[in-house]
Amino acid sequence: MHQFGSRKVVVIGTGRVGSHAALSLMCNQLVDEIVLIDKNEAVAYAEMVDLKDWTSALDVHVKIRTGSYDDCSDARFVVMTAGRPRRANESRLEMLEGTFGILRTIVDPIKASGFHGILISVSNPADVVAEYLYRELDLPRSHCFGTGTALDTFRMRRLVGNRIALERSQVQAVVMGEHGDSSFIPTSHVFLGGVPLKEYVRMRPEHAELLDFQSVSEQVRNAGANIIAGKGATEFGIGGTVAEIVSSILHNEKRVIPLSAHLDGEYGESNVSVGVPCLVGEDGIEQIYELELYESEQAALHKSCEILRGSFATIK
Repeated sequence: MHQFGSRKVVVIGTGRVGSHAALSLMCNQLVDEIVLIDKNEAVAYAEMVDLKDWTSALDVHVKIRTGSYDDCSDARFVVMTAGRPRRANESRLEMLEGTFGILRTIVDPIKASGFHGILISVSNPADVVAEYLYRELDLPRSHCFGTGTALDTFRMRRLVGNRIALERSQVQAVVMGEHGDSSFIPTSHVFLGGVPLKEYVRMRPEHAELLDFQSVSEQVRNAGANIIAGKGATEFGIGGTVAEIVSSILHNEKRVIPLSAHLDGEYGESNVSVGVPCLVGEDGIEQIYELELYESEQAALHKSCEILRGSFATIK
């Protein structure tokens, strides 16, 4: 458990993702202090002033300022969003070289600060970055993980709910694997309003065609690219995802969220970070849930892990 009651967050990278992560934390009044760091200090300063205007307009009392990596020393959270933006028609794995050129300049200053809080990695390619930071920062895996397939899961629940006119909170299902093109939805663990998928379809046969999870998976995989094609970046969804993770930790909510966690034998995999269901509470990832998967689903997870290990190998 963290040894101090700090609600200080350091956000590294103040592009559209980092600034909206900060905004989401402020909207939910989850933190007392936010420190923005960016290699472009003018951008970090401008974002800080703009966010201060937001707090003034809505009378929200959150301290926000720019700072340095020394600020990580007593931070409860570091939110890593540094990296280059994803381009239209580009996979997340194709961002590897550009992102790691930036990350290599950041890891040593974080370590030198003595940071011992919880690091939430958002930068793409999400799973490869999460594994890199876990190995380099010497933090316990419960304290160093990526957002993984959390956003994919929130998107999937909305899409399924819209298809069958069901409140999205009643769609109990997760997306697993890579935050990218090899993700999948384990239909062995889909419940709709608490009813197992097979039973739901038996009772509502008119929804069988709508509950085509292969089609849903494609929609989820393409969601980010479609947003980027339309407006140039994703920002609000991932900002809200960061806030949900922080809330679960600060309030010890014991929520199950699929995060990119380092596997050490779970699902027969190791030396890789990948999206799996995690119990999230006051000490970060408190348990990795090892679901009993169909054979095809287990194969899909192995495929994701092989792709991610292969990508990781190229940065060494």
